[in-house]
Order: sequence, then C-alpha cells, then structure tokens
Amino acid sequence: MTNTFLSQLVDLLGNDVVQTEAAEIEPWLSDWRGVYKGQAQALVRPLTTQQVSDCLRLCNEHKVPVVPRGGNTGLCGGATPDGSSANVILSLDRMNTVRSIDTIANTLVADAGCILGNLRRAAHEADRLLPLSLAAEDSSQIGGNIATNAGGVNVLRYGMARELVLGIEAVLPNGDIYNGLQTLRKDNTGYDLKQLLIGSEGTLGVITGVALRLHAPMHVRSVVLAAVDSPKQALELLRLVFGACGPRLQAFEFFTDECLDLVLAHVDGVQLPFDQRHPAYVLIELADTANEEALQTLLEDVIGRALEQELCQDAAVSASMAQLQALWRLREEISEAQRSDGPHLKHDISLPIERIPEFIDSAELRLRTVANDCRLFIFGHFGDGNLHYNVSRPLHAEKTWAHEWEERIADLVFAEVASYGGSISAEHGIGQLKRRSFHEHKDPLQIRLMEQIKKVFDPNGIMNPGKLL
Repeated sequence: MTNTFLSQLVDLLGNDVVQTEAAEIEPWLSDWRGVYKGQAQALVRPLTTQQVSDCLRLCNEHKVPVVPRGGNTGLCGGATPDGSSANVILSLDRMNTVRSIDTIANTLVADAGCILGNLRRAAHEADRLLPLSLAAEDSSQIGGNIATNAGGVNVLRYGMARELVLGIEAVLPNGDIYNGLQTLRKDNTGYDLKQLLIGSEGTLGVITGVALRLHAPMHVRSVVLAAVDSPKQALELLRLVFGACGPRLQAFEFFTDECLDLVLAHVDGVQLPFDQRHPAYVLIELADTANEEALQTLLEDVIGRALEQELCQDAAVSASMAQLQALWRLREEISEAQRSDGPHLKHDISLPIERIPEFIDSAELRLRTVANDCRLFIFGHFGDGNLHYNVSRPLHAEKTWAHEWEERIADLVFAEVASYGGSISAEHGIGQLKRRSFHEHKDPLQIRLMEQIKKVFDPNGIMNPGKLL
C-alpha cells in the first residue's frame, strides 16, 4: 500500500515536489523547541494550489494522514507529525508570492507560505501597515499565523489575526478548492465559512492563500519602559494610559525582573534599563500617522502623571528609533532567552484582565505546594489579558525536569485558570501540548459541535492527526 501510494504521489507531483529520502525528511520531523519529534514517509513542497489539491485528493483516497507545516515557530507541537510512519508533511514554503496590494481598498492578497515579516515589509513599501506582529515574524508563515489565529503585540489596537482576514483560499481534504479569497468588507451571504478555517490548526484543510486588511502606516512611534512594583500597579497604569491615549495605544507589555535576568544572561547587546532593579516592567508603545512631537509630548505627559500618582516607580522614554528598538528587545528576546536556558513549561493563557494580579498570586501559592523551588517567568500582553505563565526547572536541576513535571504542573495551572473563567490557550493554539487539557476544560457541547464540523470537512480523519480533536 505504502509503496503504491508513494509511487503514485511522485508520479502525480514529480520528484521536485515530493521527497522520500529519510535524510531529506529528517529536518522536518521536529518542532522549533525540540520537544516533539514524529515520523513521515514523505515531504511534499508544492508550488501551486492545484498541486496541494492533487496531493490531498490522493492522500484522502489512500487515507494517508497529512500534517500541514508553516514556518515551524509554534510552541504547541501543532505542525509536528505524530509517531505514525504513514504521515505526509505538507509544506507551503515555496508558495510565497504576494499576489496583489491594493492601496485604495487597503488589502493584501498573498500565498500562505509567505513569511509574515516579508508581508509587513511589502505593505510598508506600499505605505500601508499590516499590523500582525510577533517575535517570530521573520520565520513564521502567514498561513500558519491564520491557521492558529495568531495574536502578537498589537492585539490591543488591531485585534487577533482573525480580525485582519477578509478572505481565504483553502484546499479541503478531498481536494476541493475553497475559493473564498474575496477582499470585500461586507458580505452577508450566509455562514462565514472562512472563520471555521481560521484557528483550526490544519485539522479541516490547508490554507493556501489569504486576503488581509491593511491599515494606515504608523510613521510615528514612541515607547516607554516603566518600572512597576506589582501586576496590580501595572493594571492601574493601563487604566491611566488607555484613558489618556485611546486608540494611539498600540502595545502594553508586561514582564517580570526574572525575565529580564534571563535576557541579560542569554542575549548579547542588551543593557539594564535602570540603575536599580524593580519587581516588574511595562513596555508601552504609542503610534500615530503624523506629528512626532505631539505624540512624544502625550507620552511624556501621561508618564509624568503616572509617576506623580505613584503608578510606576521609574520610566525610560525612547528618544530615538535605536532606543525604541533597544527597549523592545528586552521584551521580544524573552522566548529566545528561555530556549537558551533550557526546556520551559509554557502556559499561554488568557484571563479577565482585572483578575490577572489575583491569578498570579494564587497560582504561585498553589504551585509552590508541589514544586517549591521551580522558577517562574511571567510575561505577556497585559493589555488584552494574555499571560505567558512559564515554569522552569530549579537551579542546578537536570533538563529532564520539564518533561517529568509537565503534566502535573499543567494540570495545576490550567485548573487555576479555569477557576478564574480564563482560557488555557490565548494565542498559541492547542496542538499536541494542550490536547488533553483542552478536552478536560472545554465545554462538552462545544467539543461535540467541533467534532461534528470535523467530520463534515474531513470524514476520513486525515488532516493533522493528534492535534486539537
């Protein structure tokens, strides 16, 4: 069966598209963190939507599982094959063309394999802004961003990836091409089917093209790094800044001093932002289309008020683009620093914003009862309620600690999240990492409806097995 299938696949798509040698497949079997590794009998790298269609149609006929793979920047193992040697990995990295940019309708249409950073630069060259921005944007692919409903640092102002998508082209498991690549702002003709594909993590089909909403370019940016004594103080600062700056508030990021320690230890070229250390820090960015002086004055005024009202302990305002980028590095390099430090238990969670301080306190108390000497690295997008609650091994412990404690700590953290009415996944998806917890904490009716939708799209169950459902 396998040899027959592989020969048909090669005959159908060609040796340039299909690779079956173990040495060629090996680099595609692991996730970015090195946590997950699976097996596959072939790697398919199509050049066109039609080739994706031909691949899926043949895989569906033979009931061969397909694992769509983007830029491999995910943190939940969602694009990594499971242990079945029957898997086919489908990468769209060679489908990377910007199909169109319209500066009247303010839209961008692109292949799903385009690197997000390249799309942001293409929009910039057209004097427009694609606001989806995340630390891995120079390696993540837009198809994967949409398939996981990526968030990033600008959600506070522009929303999740879902809110930027106008249309989608996708291939369903039976090979049918869903031609939904419209750039219309208004279309009330029945169910919005693209929304089922956004965030589905490749379990319903393969996104091959996207139509995205562009915004006016933010030529003027100002950033301040504020030192705070607690998460509660950070939220009081958010209240003040949002009220004073309104839609100009583009990002409100939080990280603890432990995170700063990690960045200083593992990232070259970063410096302490203040003469003294503080319990935590908030990075605030304002952006506008014009009038740099007015924006800078606004930021300095609101931070001056914050200092007067004791809503922060110190503050550093960027006076140049170099300083702005240096302040951002302190936040954006945290994930890379964690990777250098060793395996971390990553919990990408969402909470009612006003209850974040309470959660941080109660979760640590609960955690210390079972793993008293573990290390906590807490950061995230405070402005939209997204917390990255990461736990690492005690100092001098073996790196196997993370694997040994993963399920126990995840159960504890997610139970605490549920008690606050939060979500166990804010922006990273479910993948393999959270599949068990997803079924434990999601409403049974919602799970049942998702399973029914899955059967409609993928009755043979070939799409991204072992993920989500």
